[in-house]
Amino acid sequence: MSDLLEKVVVDTGPRPALTVVWLHGLGADGHDFEPLVAQLGLPFPVRFVLPHAPIRPITINGGMRMRAWYDIVELRPGGPEDRAGIHASCTAVTGLIDREIEGGQDPDRIVVAGFSQGGAVALQLALREPRALAGAVGLSTYLPLADTLVQEASPANRQLPIFLAHGSADPVIPLVLGQLSRQRLLTAGYDVEWHVYPMAHGVCLEEMADLAAWLRRCASS
Repeated sequence: MSDLLEKVVVDTGPRPALTVVWLHGLGADGHDFEPLVAQLGLPFPVRFVLPHAPIRPITINGGMRMRAWYDIVELRPGGPEDRAGIHASCTAVTGLIDREIEGGQDPDRIVVAGFSQGGAVALQLALREPRALAGAVGLSTYLPLADTLVQEASPANRQLPIFLAHGSADPVIPLVLGQLSRQRLLTAGYDVEWHVYPMAHGVCLEEMADLAAWLRRCASS
């Protein structure tokens, strides 16, 4: 599946200090967050890898076909989850990470990030990745397959820096899901930076400024 993932690649300079693999949300594509590269205003070269999810039917949207990392039946604590779809997308995105490493980037210079459904895949992948990564970012998202995290967590990423942010008025993925995910990660001993912003299901300038500061710390560590 990894060979089938089309992607947008944005290099802000040669010899990137970080590679950020950024996964879009449900129904979007890799171009969705392309404009945020300039908004982050990072003072060092970064490679942004922005893949497009496959097109598939989504149950919660009446079976409509759209770009998605996995199927969604419903969104609630303890609700059913598309384990096979989540695992398949993690495998596909891991293929992109493999190629970055083959191209000369160190694993501990790679951040896996995502928004909404893409953020869920980013967290699932990064916490289980056997190679130590630079960090994981989940924006307006939740922790998927939380029931298997303890037994599947990678020792290499027990100290993984995690940036989580959520909108206080999010009608798509309610704030309570983000709060519950944060608490589960803290209970498991992870280093979580948590932010809440007065917005719905989206991003804001303050959030991008906080994320840029966090990425600068990742690059300097």
